[in-house]
Amino acid sequence: MGASEDLDAVVRSAQAGDEDAFRQLYRLQQPALLRYLRVLVGDDAEDVASEAWLQIARDLRGFSGTGDGFRGWTATIARHRAMDLLRAQRRRPPPAGPVEQLAEVHAGDDTAARALELVSTDAAIALIASLPRDLAEAVMLRVVVGLDAKATGRILGKRAGAVRTAAYRGLKLLAQHLAEPEPVRRPVTRIRGAALKEMR
Repeated sequence: MGASEDLDAVVRSAQAGDEDAFRQLYRLQQPALLRYLRVLVGDDAEDVASEAWLQIARDLRGFSGTGDGFRGWTATIARHRAMDLLRAQRRRPPPAGPVEQLAEVHAGDDTAARALELVSTDAAIALIASLPRDLAEAVMLRVVVGLDAKATGRILGKRAGAVRTAAYRGLKLLAQHLAEPEPVRRPVTRIRGAALKEMR
């Protein structure tokens, strides 16, 4: 049985009330969700992930789909909880530091691997978080969570082609940033302005 078939079986067992299967799903999905949420809400990622898992546990019996569909479903729930937090933060005075905004990112897997292998996981997440929000979300969902363009598009409310473009642009900006000599490196947002001028 392949990995996706194994995941399908674990999801079905968890839906039937198998606590060990649910713990296995949590261990498989939580690290990717936390990385994604750190890009969206920074230090609030663990709190948002906890809220997301409460909803996932509550609604799991109603989920229908494959193991891959489960990954997309959990990412959608996590994103909704993150957006709820960001909306609530906009309604009240901001805390000490503003929540970083992200941007769309998507490119071929080789570009993603090249950009992300050059820095540690924490540094990579911080660097991705410095992208415009739409690019950052596309990169995180495609590269870190491992969703395809179609599933990512459903989560973000975009067409698969727009997701691919966003991820490509984001990964290209990251690669440009990482290629600069250390003393010359600039924030990704500045690189983005220059890259957009080149594209015109």
